[in-house]
Amino acid sequence: MSRILLNAGLVMEHDKLEVFYFTRSRHLSNPFLDLTLVGGPILTPKPIWWYLGFYFNWKLNFHHHIHFYTTKCLSTLNTMKVLGNSSRGILSLQKQLLYEMCILPIMLYGFQLWFFKGAPTVNNLSELKKMQQRTAL
Repeated sequence: MSRILLNAGLVMEHDKLEVFYFTRSRHLSNPFLDLTLVGGPILTPKPIWWYLGFYFNWKLNFHHHIHFYTTKCLSTLNTMKVLGNSSRGILSLQKQLLYEMCILPIMLYGFQLWFFKGAPTVNNLSELKKMQQRTAL
């Protein structure tokens, strides 16, 4: 682990440095960031950035975030099928309660971040709708 001592006495750890660009441009311009002048590495931007459970891409459309959490919901749902089927196992009211308590919080994680007035949410909502339809089966 290499470190740089800054003028203010702060220590910069190179293995924890990341660079990411957000833009509204149609064409992604991902220039690298050269820190060799201060004894650091050359940083190249990532295509997807994960922070506090949220997945950001350079256009901030949250498609990767929605896809990740809908896949997580479907895998959670598949593990819940072990609890029973229509002829034996848990009751349908209990299945509904499990859906509301286990699946919905996963599905709607970060909803306030990407769903706001004027946001392009058609693709995100259609993917959530497909996941919910699979849940109903």
